Amino acid sequence: MEVNWQEVLFQFLGGLGIFLFAIKYMGDGLQKTAGDRLRAILDRFTTNPFMGVLVGIIVTVLIQSSSGTTVITVGLVSAGFMTLRQAIGVIMGANIGTTVTAFIIGLDVGAYALPIMAIGAFLIFFINKAKVKNLGEVIFGFGGLFLGLELMSNGMKPLRSLEAFSDFTLAMSEHSLLGVVAGTIFTLIVQSSSATVGILQGLYAEDLVTMKAALPILFGDNIGTTITAVLASIGASVAARRAAATHVLFNIVGTIIFMLLLIPFTAYVEWVSGALNLESKMQIAFAHGSFNIANTVLQFPFIGAWAYLVTRLIPGEDVTIEYKPKHLDRHFITQSPAVAIGQAKEEIIRMGDFSVQGLQQSFEYLKTGQKKHAEMAYQIEDAINNLDRKITDYLVEISAVTVSPAESGRHVMLMDSVRDIERIGDHFENIIELIDLRETNKLKLTDGAIDDLTEMFTLTIETVQKAIESLDKNDTGLARMVSEKEDLIDNMERRFRKNHIVRLNGGQCSAQAGMVFVDIVSNLERIGDHAVNIAEAILGKHA
Repeated sequence: MEVNWQEVLFQFLGGLGIFLFAIKYMGDGLQKTAGDRLRAILDRFTTNPFMGVLVGIIVTVLIQSSSGTTVITVGLVSAGFMTLRQAIGVIMGANIGTTVTAFIIGLDVGAYALPIMAIGAFLIFFINKAKVKNLGEVIFGFGGLFLGLELMSNGMKPLRSLEAFSDFTLAMSEHSLLGVVAGTIFTLIVQSSSATVGILQGLYAEDLVTMKAALPILFGDNIGTTITAVLASIGASVAARRAAATHVLFNIVGTIIFMLLLIPFTAYVEWVSGALNLESKMQIAFAHGSFNIANTVLQFPFIGAWAYLVTRLIPGEDVTIEYKPKHLDRHFITQSPAVAIGQAKEEIIRMGDFSVQGLQQSFEYLKTGQKKHAEMAYQIEDAINNLDRKITDYLVEISAVTVSPAESGRHVMLMDSVRDIERIGDHFENIIELIDLRETNKLKLTDGAIDDLTEMFTLTIETVQKAIESLDKNDTGLARMVSEKEDLIDNMERRFRKNHIVRLNGGQCSAQAGMVFVDIVSNLERIGDHAVNIAEAILGKHA
């Protein structure tokens, strides 16, 4: 029988593309339906490794991607929201959660894929409610998943008649390591273990591979899916790199264990499949689930050992952004409101230090164009926003108890300072976005413009530092210095705008580059305004 290679290739690649799009679309819809609070769920409920496993399962089921869960986890570890031990639990849970996709595929409702997609499309395009549209995305993605699988399966059917393919699958049965390598490489390429497991289910359903050949490929899929976490950890903190390394090692060790137990594990899967009368695709889903659950159970007691090992393998000081408040003890609110106000002030100083660091990272991004500075600035801005919410809630609780007039004045001043520091974070985030615009569109700022921005950045950073220091020390001398520096910033803004007009009229810079320059200057001037607000609160208190 002659194989039409074009048809095979087009159906397989087209089906793979539809499958990957559908699973992403379904995951996005589920995520939005869940309220898009996955990060908060991971942060709040991963109190210990066991809870981490449960949360990892739940979040992965919601977003239909173990890679996605692991990437979020790596980000949370990098941000200081989660310890390495908690992260290892989440990663183990994510491996279990991803098996749900295989069971969904095992339902084999390919004949109804198109009407399911039609229902999803109807909800997306004809219903205006956001929740219904999100549900429509889930349904459309669900149908697309099976359409993609059908196309891939149809594309693979002619391979049954090929002697070369039969020889290859026979070789994988005899040389199991070949299957592990094949599964790993293919998953590395498509970056979705769900896709490779789906393809494997199709191959097994068409009798193109035996169970003994399929299982090593399945194990390899689990190794290959770790590439996404590894990529996410590049340039991240030491803790994030350790979390990604744990994901890789966890799956490699699991594969080694089950390769040694391949014959009894194969017999077990075939026995259960026969006893439960499972369809071909469900047999692979069951094997996938059994492998990941057993691997987690076996390795769970060694989480501490894993944390110790990766700390040794990846040495270095763990520098992370501490998102969580350190000083907000709620016991003080009722027992000693004055101490509680002092605690709030300590946290606000931390928040202020973050604003200085964010400005410094923004300045480094302007000078170097290196993305790592932008990423760090965004993390710092996240930390500022988180502290803003926590400190504001804490101060609101204090306002409900009786305090002296003097403490009431301090309370109001701190509420205002929190708002000003949060706005500084917003402005340096605006600056990062403007530099992104410059980098994306390859806009050239003249040497004169860079010199002007360097001068203004340096003065603005110094002004914010002095403002936070004046708040910390309650120092009116420093507060007056801030006020003087802010006048200099205002004068700079006017002078640099004039310089810009001269350059523009002289044809030295483009209009778009000029807009970026003017907007950065404007944001720096507003940062100066917020710094002087903090200082004036100190001066007003001592008036």
